This record gives sequence, structure tokens and C-alpha cells, in this order.
Amino acid sequence: MMLFIGLTPFVTLFHWDLPQTLEDEYGGFLSPHIVNHFQDYVELCYKEFGDRVKYWSTLNEPYTFTYYGYATGSLAPGRCSIWQQLNCTGGDSSTEPYLVTHHLLLAHATAVKLYKNRYQASQNGVIGIDLNSDWFEPLSEAKENKIAALRALDFMFGWFADPLTSGDYPQSMRSRVGSRLPKFTKEQAKLLIGSFDFLGLNYYTGYYASDAPQNNSAFPSCTTDAGVNLSCEYKFII
Repeated sequence: MMLFIGLTPFVTLFHWDLPQTLEDEYGGFLSPHIVNHFQDYVELCYKEFGDRVKYWSTLNEPYTFTYYGYATGSLAPGRCSIWQQLNCTGGDSSTEPYLVTHHLLLAHATAVKLYKNRYQASQNGVIGIDLNSDWFEPLSEAKENKIAALRALDFMFGWFADPLTSGDYPQSMRSRVGSRLPKFTKEQAKLLIGSFDFLGLNYYTGYYASDAPQNNSAFPSCTTDAGVNLSCEYKFII
């Protein structure tokens, strides 16, 4: 039994804690099967706790889960391309981060649709998603660096926010990632657009951005697809 005395609960439905059995069975968020299983899970939460929970967040910082779990392998499930020599447990940094993001977004939108169609009217709650993003300033006034700063934002914030407002990924990602970036069907795009009552944003730091040459390596990676070099500069005033 859940008791909240003087507290307003904000419940996050997924904070990177995928059941191991789903990871073992079909690769977790690498598979579209996760969308239906996520829907079953959130419905149980709505049924059991919706009379007391009025604020739901489907995903917490999906960028962090995707990038560090499937591009660099520094967080669970620790996947990345073997050529990066980062002691990963298998993976492909050029495709898996984009595939995982695709399924995360569809799981989010499906969870929101279910809540709005079956539970929101009677439970009188709201549902959204919590994204995270850094901020990027051009390293100089050079045109290419200004464009690079916007592109860096596309590859972090726009990667997740654009599908929720336009039904597709940023054009800068489409042009640079190409066929490695999955496509939404018309039905999926319709499901995604407007799939939130609120949009949370976690912000930690900022960077200077400068343009980097297009990566034409035989080993493409989500970590270099944006074509941006990032740097920090800290000034202390005493």
C-alpha cells in the first residue's frame, strides 16, 4: 500500500532498469517487442497506483540511456562497437543507438496514448517525458561553428524532442546518418506528435562547439556522426 503524507508523487516509469529477462530474450530496447511489453507494464502501474499518482513521466533521460548504453558502453547494457576497444559486451555504435532511441520513443508514445485513452479522465493526472540536454555555443563567429552548435543540439535534444513535435528526427540527423537512422511510419508519426502533457528537461552544463570534418571512416559511430568538436572553458572570478 502506498501512503503519501504531505508529498506529491512524480513517478518515472523507466529509469534505465530494464528486466534482465527481456534483455536476454530479445535484446531489450533493440527489439520492437519491447513496445508491447512496456505497454503492459505501464498499464499495471496506472491500474495499481493511478488513484494516487497524478504526475507520470514515461522515460528519464533517454539520451543518457541510449548514448552511454549503446554508443560508448559506459552504462548498462554496456554495448558498443568492438573496434572502439572499450571493453563492451558486443554491439554496433553506428546503428544500435538509433534503433534503441526509435523503440524508446515508440514505447513512450504508446504509454501516453494508453493513459490518455483509458485512465486520464477518471484519474485526472498528467503524463510526459523527461529529456536532458547540454547547451552549445559556437567556439567562434565562424559560420561553420554556428551551424555546428545547432547541429550538436539536434543530435542531443532534437533527437528526442523533434519526433514528439514533428513526427520525425531533425533534418541534420537525416542527412548525416542516412539509412542508419530508422524511419517512422505515418501511423507512428501521428502517434508521436503531441504525445505529452509536459516536457521535462534536465540541464547540467554547456560546451563550445566547433565544426569537425565529416566522418568518412570505415567505422562510423553515433559518437562522431554529428561532426562537432566540444570544449569547455571555466573562468573563476575571485
